[in-house]
Amino acid sequence: MKDRNFLRIEKLLQKGVKIPNPQSIEIGPEVDRDRISGDGVVIHAGCKLYGSSTLILRGTKIGYESPVTIENCQVGPQVELKGGFFKDAVFLKKASMGSGSNIREGTILEEESKVAHTVGLKQTILFPFVTLGSIINFCDCLMSGGTNRKNHSEVGSSYIHFNYTPNQDKATPSLIGDVPRGVMLNQRPIFLGGQGGLVGPCRLEFGTVIAAGSIFRKDELRPERLLIGNMAKGGSMPFAPGVYYNIKRLMVNNIIYIANLIALDHWYTNVRSQFISDDFPKPLFDGLKEKLEMAIDERIYRLNGLSRKMSDSATAYQLHAKDNKSHFVVQQKIELYKRWTELEEYFKSQRYGEENMESKDIFLGKLDLGIKTSGKDYISVIKGLSIKDTKAGTAWLQGIVDHITAGALKIMPSFV
Repeated sequence: MKDRNFLRIEKLLQKGVKIPNPQSIEIGPEVDRDRISGDGVVIHAGCKLYGSSTLILRGTKIGYESPVTIENCQVGPQVELKGGFFKDAVFLKKASMGSGSNIREGTILEEESKVAHTVGLKQTILFPFVTLGSIINFCDCLMSGGTNRKNHSEVGSSYIHFNYTPNQDKATPSLIGDVPRGVMLNQRPIFLGGQGGLVGPCRLEFGTVIAAGSIFRKDELRPERLLIGNMAKGGSMPFAPGVYYNIKRLMVNNIIYIANLIALDHWYTNVRSQFISDDFPKPLFDGLKEKLEMAIDERIYRLNGLSRKMSDSATAYQLHAKDNKSHFVVQQKIELYKRWTELEEYFKSQRYGEENMESKDIFLGKLDLGIKTSGKDYISVIKGLSIKDTKAGTAWLQGIVDHITAGALKIMPSFV
């Protein structure tokens, strides 16, 4: 008598899924086989599929280099997940992940983004064409930039986004490029050289190049810059846990990051939703929205954790600071501690607000014309927009970012 797992595998085989070694595959009882396409899907030996929301579309190849575990991921067409662990993530058309991948919740790989072997991602968003090398830890960041597979933003091998601090918090998201311009697929690529690192939270402008071997700790908001970071000077010095010397930069960068994520949510709701098709069905769109909601919730959660530390941090700062700005910095910390609940509610209320409606309407009108002309291929339509059209779209999204940022700083006036 055949066991239930093999009966589930048989149903996939009957649909046309290619499984060269069926005896080695495990399919969870909660997996909906109707959400797995039989059109060109290949599942290699040793793979495991779990989760009621798991979705696998046509032409996807799973586990070619090593076994793959998938749990509640939405996998678009012609995706390659070559080996590793994938949970609560979404992969759009022609995205590719090498073996040894460890991809966790809140991660989005948009069209044709590519990751080599042994890479860890969590709460990471990669826009189309963005490419990561091998042996990389790149959690808690959003990266955009580039125009096609030959002209793309890239992270060199052995790179780290440092997202955990000695004060044991993760209020450290880095915005590499941005949403309002990045979604237009017409910006200069960003290059982060191998065997280096970025200490979050940072913001980098399009066209930025960080030299290989550099650890970079600052924002760079000027375009077309080559950055050469130096290691900290060797030595020994006192360390006071919980002091947070530059709380203003930390908070402002977090606020702008959240504002960009909310702008991206508006983009998904108003733009991506227009591209529902066989290659981008409603369940894949729903997965995309869900993962972005996870990303926004994560950032608010991490800021909440930071705010709870600020009362003690104010006391620690007064004990250890030796500059004449100590009174103002203490005021910032106390303000964050006392007004966090108001700021949190503000972020939640802004998820559905609208700004620059005129620019939005102009852009969506041009988008509709592009779809009627070129069909529902997302990349082709976006790249077919004129410079004037993309500027209207950017103005709409940047208006959302600016409105949310200004409102947050109004609640926290000492951070202005």
